[in-house]
Amino acid sequence: MSTDRAIQIVNRQDWLEPLANRLQSTLSNTATAAGPAGQQVEDVLHGRWLGHPLHPALVNVPLGAWTVAAALDALEEVSGNRALGSGADAAIGLGLVGALGAAITGIADWRHTDGQARRVGLAHGLLNTGALALYTTSLILRRFKARRAGRGVAALGYIVANASAYLGGHLVFNEQIGVDHTADQQPPRAFVPVLSAAELPENTLRRVTAEGMPVLLLRRGEQIYAIAETCSHLGGPLAEGKCEDLSVICPWHGSRFSIESGEVLNGPSTYPQPCFETRIQQGQIEIRAAGH
Repeated sequence: MSTDRAIQIVNRQDWLEPLANRLQSTLSNTATAAGPAGQQVEDVLHGRWLGHPLHPALVNVPLGAWTVAAALDALEEVSGNRALGSGADAAIGLGLVGALGAAITGIADWRHTDGQARRVGLAHGLLNTGALALYTTSLILRRFKARRAGRGVAALGYIVANASAYLGGHLVFNEQIGVDHTADQQPPRAFVPVLSAAELPENTLRRVTAEGMPVLLLRRGEQIYAIAETCSHLGGPLAEGKCEDLSVICPWHGSRFSIESGEVLNGPSTYPQPCFETRIQQGQIEIRAAGH
């Protein structure tokens, strides 16, 4: 089945939309009620401390563990070696623990999606929930000595988990979820003029372009700051955001960045904004990539 065909099937599931609305509303209300402490927890779940989304790193744990379990189950079925079955049981247990961590971080990331990505992400999560339930059932059956039935349920869980992983790949490579949306932009290495200094008011966010790259400017007294204007999270327009002290809050999903350094101050973004050096020459604001 091609990716297009799989996504068409997901898009035809109209019942996903109202469910997504309810879930996102509940998650947003919970995060708002939690206040600053909730923001700190979300930053941990997004992976701000890691400088990279945490969810993709954690999904390798259940998929890897369950792949090992599938291999050991097959060998036990052929050889009858009970020791191999014990190894499969342990791998399934490890996968269940890893799946819980992957689910929690995935939910945190999914809360900030919309459109087709939101629908595909919900289908991805539901399939993962199904795989989790199947593997839990498999482990229970094994504990009650119904090992052959347990292996059969685990095999079904493995198919479901890989179908979910297929959708997860679509989210990353097609919907660009979890990637740095400034990565393909090329900042100028030499100073280039972008705006007359007289046209930049104090404390006003201003979008300009430098050799085709959107740049955000802010003047504070004699100092002019410049960072990439495209939000690294999902491409939001930072010039339409809110300026607080020397930080800017993305209007789409609330990521907050330092205008001085581009550092992520609050998620959901985990990638910093590229920064620029600035100067004024002959009345023109000029910028170039920092460090050059």
